[in-house]
Amino acid sequence: MGLIGTIVIGLIVGLIARFLKPGDDSMGWIMTILLGIGGSLLATYGGQALGIYQAGQAAGFIGAVVGAVILLIIYAFVKKN
Repeated sequence: MGLIGTIVIGLIVGLIARFLKPGDDSMGWIMTILLGIGGSLLATYGGQALGIYQAGQAAGFIGAVVGAVILLIIYAFVKKN
């Protein structure tokens, strides 16, 4: 998947992560989507670099969701402090 595909998946992942992340979300949709794109990029290229999965596998999408949720939690923690 190319960079554009990863960004589009990141948009979807950001929305999914927003609904999966526990707690109150006071950040806007644009920040959520940007963090979703970041999580998607991190999980996609990081997972492939580590050999966890190949491009196009379902594990990449799941990894992107997990990466986005982690970034959302980190963002909420940093913003709180």
